[in-house]
Amino acid sequence: MAETKTNRGYLSATIGCRCPRCREGKLFQYPVSANLKKNMTMHKNCPVCGQPTEIEVGFYYGTSYVSYAITVAMSVASLAVWAFTIGLSIDDNRFFYWMGTNAVLLLLLQPWLMRLSRSFWISWFVKFDRDWRQHQPEDVSERMNADQANNW
Repeated sequence: MAETKTNRGYLSATIGCRCPRCREGKLFQYPVSANLKKNMTMHKNCPVCGQPTEIEVGFYYGTSYVSYAITVAMSVASLAVWAFTIGLSIDDNRFFYWMGTNAVLLLLLQPWLMRLSRSFWISWFVKFDRDWRQHQPEDVSERMNADQANNW
């Protein structure tokens, strides 16, 4: 079998929720859905390169800050689009219509935003390795709980 190297860039791999090490394997086991338990179920290791997805216990606590930043950026962008297309006015409630529309939009996108924030978070801690086939993933077992270390 011929070895192929991925052509995915950082942003396309991260937005596509791919492993940051090989940029090929999917981080999540199931497609995006409203079922939050299934939606957030990640592979323990990348199915392609073996990179652990939970680097240490509580690793993903910081994703709340990433999710917050993404939602603020999306809200500012939607406000700008709304202001340029529809306009903003408190007198005829257009601003409040934007607030309602933005809230519904963010609620509908929440399952995807939660995944995206995890994908960005892990991509900042695991570097891309173009030659991952020649290197073993970093042993992080000393930072994992006993159950995770046994599965490693």
